[in-house]
Amino acid sequence: MEFLHSRLENGLEIIAECNSHAHGEAVGLFVRTGARDETEQLAGVSHFLEHMTFKGTHSRTAEELNRAFDDVGAYCNAFTTEENTVYFAAMLPEYQDRALELLADLLQPALRPEDFETEKLVVLEEIRMYEDQPPFGADEKCRSLFFGPHPLGRHILGSVESITGMTVEAMRQYWRQRYVPGNITLAAAGRVDFERLVASARRYFGHWEPGPGGRLLTPVQPQEQFQLFHKPSASQQYVIQLAAAPGADDPRRYAATLLATILGDDTGSRLFWALVDPGLAETASLAYSEYREIGLFSTFLASTPEQMPQNLQTVRQIYARAAQQEPIREDELQLAKTKICSHLVLASERCQNRLFAIGAEWIQRGRYVSIQEELEAIRQVTVQEVQAVLEEFPLNRGAVITIGPLSALKID
Repeated sequence: MEFLHSRLENGLEIIAECNSHAHGEAVGLFVRTGARDETEQLAGVSHFLEHMTFKGTHSRTAEELNRAFDDVGAYCNAFTTEENTVYFAAMLPEYQDRALELLADLLQPALRPEDFETEKLVVLEEIRMYEDQPPFGADEKCRSLFFGPHPLGRHILGSVESITGMTVEAMRQYWRQRYVPGNITLAAAGRVDFERLVASARRYFGHWEPGPGGRLLTPVQPQEQFQLFHKPSASQQYVIQLAAAPGADDPRRYAATLLATILGDDTGSRLFWALVDPGLAETASLAYSEYREIGLFSTFLASTPEQMPQNLQTVRQIYARAAQQEPIREDELQLAKTKICSHLVLASERCQNRLFAIGAEWIQRGRYVSIQEELEAIRQVTVQEVQAVLEEFPLNRGAVITIGPLSALKID
């Protein structure tokens, strides 16, 4: 493995993890823009814009774009998060230049008014779909409760009101502000010809005008609240609980990942053995996610309405005991390390997974971390460090949302 880095004169960065033994390659454009960069009036514009890039450019129709990727056997897709929008393609190495040309064109969408109005209906239907299917938008509702008015509390898809009121000119302005070279990282992984990659990047991106880009990081003030949504038509009761965790710049994020695995992964965790294995709950899990300035511990619980009060009490007791009476054990930590390290190694065999890993690391922290370095960082975490995270970031303090047939649910 060899990591290489370059930067164009207009600010666009180029990174690559080159593996001469790989049979494939993946390239991606990581745009530093997402839900946290939107105003309340433009909530959902990042995701909507991602949709619009596939509706055609000034030189290709939507059909021509799709056919062009198909012609070289490439798989192309995109996704939007709270902090980034990512466009990527996986293909054979000999089509590196062609894939990059198409991705560059993709990020110069025509944003035609007629396409905008048509796709607006698609996004509105997507919003309604998540509200209609389990767990009925519980995650977004809980994030809004936890983050309050902070941009991280906004739904990535936006709201029916914000999407309905959005104009194509507002989207064009957002694109001009956010899709600037200094906000974009071109990443590649696999059998990469880096010299050719830089030359192609200069040809397809070098003429793009630089812009300010950047991101305003506003302080986060987590809220401790509980809210119940009565939905008699649901067959199960759902609970989501969010608590603060180490952020993306915090070295304790590895300990936080291990803590979530020990207490709440879907095979062999404390929540699994207490609730899922005996059939008391369909799902009982704890996950860790990171953002700039703050992280999240997310608990998800689903069971019959009759079992939910006791199940929720069990979850909160498990968390409380882990902090005091039943601290994390060395054997649990070693098992969690084995799980995570095995997953990282197996996932790294796909170029696409390595693309996401190096791109996310670079756009979040501006550095490259090899598989070996990441494995070592995980292996070095101690029981004391995991316990310290649990004590500093109490899992039972935060926002709780429940949705289902119950009209009342008590939270200690």
